[in-house]
Amino acid sequence: MKNLKIFCDTFLGNAALKQLREGVAPHELIFPAEMVNSPLAKSDPDPAFAEADIAFGQPDVANILQSTRLKWAHISSAGFTRYDTPEFRAFAAKHDIQLTNSSTVYAEACAEHVFAFMLAQARHLPESLGVRHKNATPEWLNLRHTSPLLQHQRVVILGFGGIAIRLLEILRPFHMNVVAYRRKVRGDEGIPIITAAELPDALAEADHVINILPANADSQNFISTERLNQMKRGAIFYNIGRGTTVDQEALAVALRSGQLGAAWLDVTEPEPLPEGHPLLSLPNCYITPHVAGGHQGEAENLIGHFLKNFRRYLDEAPLVDRIM
Repeated sequence: MKNLKIFCDTFLGNAALKQLREGVAPHELIFPAEMVNSPLAKSDPDPAFAEADIAFGQPDVANILQSTRLKWAHISSAGFTRYDTPEFRAFAAKHDIQLTNSSTVYAEACAEHVFAFMLAQARHLPESLGVRHKNATPEWLNLRHTSPLLQHQRVVILGFGGIAIRLLEILRPFHMNVVAYRRKVRGDEGIPIITAAELPDALAEADHVINILPANADSQNFISTERLNQMKRGAIFYNIGRGTTVDQEALAVALRSGQLGAAWLDVTEPEPLPEGHPLLSLPNCYITPHVAGGHQGEAENLIGHFLKNFRRYLDEAPLVDRIM
């Protein structure tokens, strides 16, 4: 195979960059004038991209659409919203460009983050940490006797990919009743998959609703007033998908009214929420700043995932986490 040029626009740090250089050798790395410092950030157009056979990071959409050489783009995030358009899909199909993402890298951390949310809610950690209630006082008894066990509770997962698969493994010892909603059923999910028509009944029975939907035209404000009202009163809602999938004004109303018991959010729209946003003042709304996928060794794991796919690419084997 000819010497390939690999465009990388993501700042990785010295150790990860060394790992990448050694892993792709003798093939050549090329870089833009400006690097992006987060796998969530959008890159700008760069003339160096015209020489790229492969792109790794967050390549600019316009650069890809103008390329005459690119054959594979590996996205350094799980989300790929900016590429998920009819125009881009048609271009990729016409020019035989493969697109992969890094879902595998982030699945473990995101699943653990959701599970941490669930345990914190069940064990009343926000209310318990820092208080000094005396044994047998009403406050102490309330914390002790109102912590529900996760065992046998009902869960609806919205979106079924790598995160959901790992979350199922984590939840399995708790014998929870889990169903999932996804647009296209493959048949190998291992749990019941519900349709849009079945979703209202499932929401009405769920103690936990976990949203992992990606951002696209179909998921915009998927969690609407109607769907929030379909949920079991007092249910707990979690969002580690994308903020655009939730009508946040409707979410605030549901939290104030008690229709939802609590919301745990790692994503919002925008990020961060501006001062004075209704969700920030609600005592039953807990927000982390889009860090669910982050973990120690993240950059090295990103490089490792890319390099595994790079070797598969060189061997003309099917790529992992292929989305187009």
